[in-house]
Amino acid sequence: MTETQREWVQKRAYALWEEEGRPSGRDHEHWQQAMKERAALEGSAASADGKEVKSRTKRAAPEIKVSSAAKATKAAPKKSSPRKSA
Repeated sequence: MTETQREWVQKRAYALWEEEGRPSGRDHEHWQQAMKERAALEGSAASADGKEVKSRTKRAAPEIKVSSAAKATKAAPKKSSPRKSA
């Protein structure tokens, strides 16, 4: 974990502690929650500080080229045989 990541987790854990009314003995839980939030943030399209969302560009589907020989050899639809009624 780089120092900036550690600083972010530390600040977030502190904020969680304050939001819960500064309970004693829950520092490990706040730290783990902050770590989870940081991991989710890094997996999203948000900026490193979490203040803005970066736009992701959509990639176009790759174009599939079909040779002229493949076009000429298309399979003909199957003919159905008539059924005899009893």
